[in-house]
Amino acid sequence: MLIKKSVILIMALLSSACGYHLRGALELPAGMKNVYLDGGSAELREQFKRAMDISSVALASSPETAGIIVKIFNEDNQRRVLSLGSGGTANDFELSYRFDYELVDAKNKVLSARQPIEIKREYYNDQLAVIAKDNEETIIRNEMYQQAVRTIVNRARVALEANPK
Repeated sequence: MLIKKSVILIMALLSSACGYHLRGALELPAGMKNVYLDGGSAELREQFKRAMDISSVALASSPETAGIIVKIFNEDNQRRVLSLGSGGTANDFELSYRFDYELVDAKNKVLSARQPIEIKREYYNDQLAVIAKDNEETIIRNEMYQQAVRTIVNRARVALEANPK
């Protein structure tokens, strides 16, 4: 029994020493420990909140209490047919997600000027599995929101390194 507990303790110590972290956890810069998201769709806000929760960062309830504010502008989702089958049904779709964002500090000083993020994905539309393909589109869109959040965090890291307090 003692050997079993020792092995578990050693594995726990080794996993923490190797930099293990939860999947989806983001390495956030020090200036991003208190974030407020201004604007954005419910889906983007949900993915942003989920990423911050996994990374042990609380979202600020107001811009006044935030260390950094992420402002979202002109958010747009598109779905376009890429190819048609012989029966005139869509075989392939392209999903696109685009928005502009800006990073400002609590004093409304611009840390990163307004810039766009655009993400595109394609998927095959199997006419024999319509319900499954509808679910696939939802999953793809969620992955696009997750990628957008990672992009914002990565660009914020660069902006905060360029503008130390």
